[in-house]
Amino acid sequence: MSDRFDLVVIGGGPGGQSAAVSAAQMGRRVAVIEREPRIGGSCVHRGTIPSKTMREAALGLRRFREQAERFGMSISTEFRFSHVRERLDAVIDRHVKELRSALADAAVTLLHGHARLVGVNEIEVRSPSGASTSIVADHIVIATGSRPRATSDLVIDHEQILDSDSVLGLDYLPRSLVIVGGGVIACEYASIFATLGVRATIVDRARRPLAFLDQDLSAGFVRELERSGGQYLGGRRIVDVSNDGFAALRVRLDSGDELFCEKVLVALGRTPTTRGLGLETVGVKLDDHGRIPVDDNCRSNVPSIYAVGDVTGPPALASYSMEQGRRAASHACGHPLARAPELVPTGIFTVPELAAVGETEDAARQRYGEVLVGRADFAAVARGHIAGDPDGGLKLVADSTGERLLGVAIIGEGATELVHLGMLILVGGARVRDFVENAFNFPTMAEAYRIAAIDILEQARRLRTDAAA
Repeated sequence: MSDRFDLVVIGGGPGGQSAAVSAAQMGRRVAVIEREPRIGGSCVHRGTIPSKTMREAALGLRRFREQAERFGMSISTEFRFSHVRERLDAVIDRHVKELRSALADAAVTLLHGHARLVGVNEIEVRSPSGASTSIVADHIVIATGSRPRATSDLVIDHEQILDSDSVLGLDYLPRSLVIVGGGVIACEYASIFATLGVRATIVDRARRPLAFLDQDLSAGFVRELERSGGQYLGGRRIVDVSNDGFAALRVRLDSGDELFCEKVLVALGRTPTTRGLGLETVGVKLDDHGRIPVDDNCRSNVPSIYAVGDVTGPPALASYSMEQGRRAASHACGHPLARAPELVPTGIFTVPELAAVGETEDAARQRYGEVLVGRADFAAVARGHIAGDPDGGLKLVADSTGERLLGVAIIGEGATELVHLGMLILVGGARVRDFVENAFNFPTMAEAYRIAAIDILEQARRLRTDAAA
């Protein structure tokens, strides 16, 4: 006889965890099926948590050296990459423990094995030992995440040519690294390794990295990468990688240029993990990229089956996946949420951080015509100098009257935190003058919003004066 649940989640990443706990808190009997030995998904074991932990280690080392120099101290330090690996393992272990505790507290059943749909309400679970059991569920949530996108141009051997999963298994820090791709994963790893002293070179077909961001952020990223000894080679493609006969790889580009490095990292994004789930058996439709199209409640074309997280496509953010999980569970339990979030902030953990919400300057100009742009250089913010991080800045985009806020773009340490203030203003009324008519603690980085807003309001005043004259 099959075990029966109100809701079963396939995949224990951020989206799956959120869906399971949300449904359990509404009094439903819930199970999570996780294929990997430990819960957490790619986010915890191969993505967000490991890469951000590595970033903090790199940033901490750089700050330590800068502070020593700032105070006239001569310190000789030996950096061992194995220490970073140990830190990664410790953080992951702690996070997995917290996730398991959260499921246990919510009375969610955790099952280990490979899940395959054999009916719109039935799942076959095959354990690592090969034993098979059947589970029946009123509703099913697909939250199986994604895997590194492969390329036909390069064979990833996980030794010399790595992907964004196997790069975390490095036993030592290479002296040089060529990174294929100009997206979020590529740029984050490039800046992390460059901060650690690796000669990091990004090669991508796009003319600029992170092309979906405001141009000022892309330019700022390249500038900081170059300051760390790295470089971005845009508009180019790798045509061949071979061993030079010594201890390096020879990377040949379509431009005819050659690069020499110890390792190559292929970071061309990720592709949804939807194969082998039996989706075709129950009629769940996939798009041309293998993603599951869903409606505003994260429901697929099959009414009893939902999908959340990377399997649904962009923005492929852990924060958005968690919101999708909550939304799917609420709808499945008969308590649909009023509306999906209007705005989703972008936070990119390069060195320094990049963050944005709302319209870019280019998009706003295409949509509205004339716009006003206000800027605040962090060098003009007292807190930046106090903290030793005066580099970077904040940019506000407003309509032609200077009254309505359209977008926010930030580069600098703390950008991924600072962007939330701009997001709440956009959601709550989008008045630029709200940044000026309310008090900010001093000294704080949030003062940058006031500086940029005053810049916009002063431009708007001058325009009105000129028009009246």
